Amino acid sequence: MDLPRYAVIDIETTGGKAGIGRITEIAIYVLQGNIIVEEFTSLVNPECVIPPYISNLTGITNQMVENAPRFFEIARKVVEITEDTIFVAHNAPFDYNFVKKEFEALGYNYERDVLCTVRLSRKILPGHKSYSLGNICADLNIPLSDRHRAGGDAHATALLLQYLINKQGDYILAEDDVDLRGIHPDLDLKKVRKLPEEPGIYFFHDTHKEVIYVGKSKNIRKRVYSHLSAKGKRNLRMKEQLVDISYELTGSELVALLRESEEIKNQKPLFNRAGRRTIFNWGIFNVTDRKGYQRFFIDRIKDNINQPVEAFSTKDAAIKSLSGWAEQFNLCRQLCGLENKAGACFNFSVKQCLGACTGEETPNDYNRRVQKMIDYLSFSANNFIVFDKGREAGEQSFVWIERNTLKGYGWLQQENSILQPEDLTDFLAGGEDNRDNRQIIRSWLRNKANRKVKILKY
Repeated sequence: MDLPRYAVIDIETTGGKAGIGRITEIAIYVLQGNIIVEEFTSLVNPECVIPPYISNLTGITNQMVENAPRFFEIARKVVEITEDTIFVAHNAPFDYNFVKKEFEALGYNYERDVLCTVRLSRKILPGHKSYSLGNICADLNIPLSDRHRAGGDAHATALLLQYLINKQGDYILAEDDVDLRGIHPDLDLKKVRKLPEEPGIYFFHDTHKEVIYVGKSKNIRKRVYSHLSAKGKRNLRMKEQLVDISYELTGSELVALLRESEEIKNQKPLFNRAGRRTIFNWGIFNVTDRKGYQRFFIDRIKDNINQPVEAFSTKDAAIKSLSGWAEQFNLCRQLCGLENKAGACFNFSVKQCLGACTGEETPNDYNRRVQKMIDYLSFSANNFIVFDKGREAGEQSFVWIERNTLKGYGWLQQENSILQPEDLTDFLAGGEDNRDNRQIIRSWLRNKANRKVKILKY
């Protein structure tokens, strides 16, 4: 058999978060089977200032990297030396995400199978008090020099990988980093390893090619691997029946959420019970009482003919959210249906309610804050289009809202000419307007992390 190739990598950075911090040093040791056959180490000019506390930890100063190559100048070397290898690191998600983000900034999609020697050490060498690189190497008498420098840490990690291979008695592959017990023997793990690390939806199929589960993720392959390593009776039953996986790229997480909801309702998969009909069964409703105050109450959506202000999957979730909004907008807990007692509400006693429950605040003054809450929970505009990444270069996705209802979603190529919203009609690919989809869009828009997308209001 061909010996597996491993690229054991360690990096030093300007900070702890990929996409914000930058790489200051990288070291790569390539193993062919269990033998080191190539190595590469370089300082990297991060094109930003290295904080003093980072310099104190790593010993890498701004002067040291001033004349070092920038990442784009060594990017080709990193791609070539890691081609057809398994990306190995101690706490691999950290190093892999940093390297991947550096390539994303260059417009290149860097993808490798990944092995984490922290997780592998815990699995193959149970019982150690600590699995940090320094401690596990000390326990195993593995030499570690130049601590917190890429070259020293990468070399020690390569020696640790050799130790783990010898201990297991066989070469370690990417799927060995996942608990594969209980997986159906017909599932093609090579196909799993080739799943994309991009947003979309995925389908699990049984031996009869029936869809037994539909999911969505910003990273399809990572999410599928999490299913394969999950425990619990339900997950084990699903793994036992899983023999094939298919997927659809969406480019946009929001489109993936809408597609997932649609497919669950259409296909009614065995392991998607919660979303077959609706995932939002409880609502917060509002009504004006005889004194002119706007009140809120929580009720089952199917039992109430009115449109809810907001919808939830459980009653407890509705209570928790309404309680938080009552505090945020200084609303009365009595009028929000959160308390039922004579006299003032609890919020009045801590000066968060201005006295609607005691008659000290007029309906007009109180209702203005109620309206602020309703506006907060509504779409940002009656008519808008969310533009986001597409499935490939030169394409963008869109989600179209008009008159507070979902018109649909789809994809546009750069050459498609759109002069007015109605021109999007020819590019609609799906998107039924219903309570679930409107709630999905509202929740997605309220997430601050999603505000970097382009939203066109009209």
